[in-house]
Amino acid sequence: MKIHVQLDSAPGAGAARSRELAETGAGGLFTFEGPHDVFFPLVEAASAVDLDLMTNVAIAFPRSPMHLAHSANDLQLLSRGHFRLGLGSQIKPHIEKRYSATWSRPAARMKETVAAVKAIFTAWENTSTLNFRGEFFTHTLMPPTFDPGPNPYGPPPILMGALGPVMTRTAAEVADGLLVMPFHSERHFLERTLPAVDTGLRESGRTRDEFTIIPQVIVGVGRSDDQLAAAARGVRALLSFYGSTPAYRPVLDVEGWGEVQPELNTLSKRGGYADMASLITDPMLTTLAVVGTPEECATEIRRRFGEHADEVCCYFPGYDAEPEDVASMISSLT
Repeated sequence: MKIHVQLDSAPGAGAARSRELAETGAGGLFTFEGPHDVFFPLVEAASAVDLDLMTNVAIAFPRSPMHLAHSANDLQLLSRGHFRLGLGSQIKPHIEKRYSATWSRPAARMKETVAAVKAIFTAWENTSTLNFRGEFFTHTLMPPTFDPGPNPYGPPPILMGALGPVMTRTAAEVADGLLVMPFHSERHFLERTLPAVDTGLRESGRTRDEFTIIPQVIVGVGRSDDQLAAAARGVRALLSFYGSTPAYRPVLDVEGWGEVQPELNTLSKRGGYADMASLITDPMLTTLAVVGTPEECATEIRRRFGEHADEVCCYFPGYDAEPEDVASMISSLT
């Protein structure tokens, strides 16, 4: 099983941090749309390590498909064919209030975004006329001055981040793979995610062998009691943040914890983040995340996902996971 870990570095530190993470045995690095641009760290990483690189995820709606295509094509070149473009929709308040962008029919917009980026890639690869006309996007102009031409490594694959059944089904219809959002449980993955994937694949005429499924796992790893306590605090904080969002309630509903979501949401609006974390019980912690020694975490990740996925993205939120513990966990999985 290939393990991807988060490249969480500020500009200028990406190369050094990439080398540190490579020493753990990770097979790939991913970035997320946080305090820094999602693409810039991967530019630095591409020159420093020979690992798979991925945005996980770049928020699609504030960006034009043309912007996404150029960034992805250049990173495919820099990484010598080891880049994948992971795209996500975010939620309405962030799109409208943080990005000042348009939110409407998110699954349909994501579907067309992927189709538009692929059409641009095809025009560049075949040096053919660009003629994409959709409901949300129109791309019909590509003079030679702006055409990078065929990529020697081929166009990068496009993956979609999704949680709900509609977006998951859409990913399986049009994308090359699915990034299962990190706030989920094994039961939600088996009962909601995989059936939606199969429905989408039937629509596209493909099978699971032709589609990449990458679960994302929130991990609290350590050996000593102090390390595990610190890891649990970090994991609880992230779980409570995710759980406060109404869009994530279906995960809690599946496990019978849906009534916690409005409480978390109310506390988040008051800034009661410490109290939010206290609502994440031990059963919730070990169901929605993976917590334990490196060997225990590896065993649980393989048990949950080994039958369905060859790759997993691992988050170590809110605490400093010891590099040797991360290395031991990855060694047990690869």
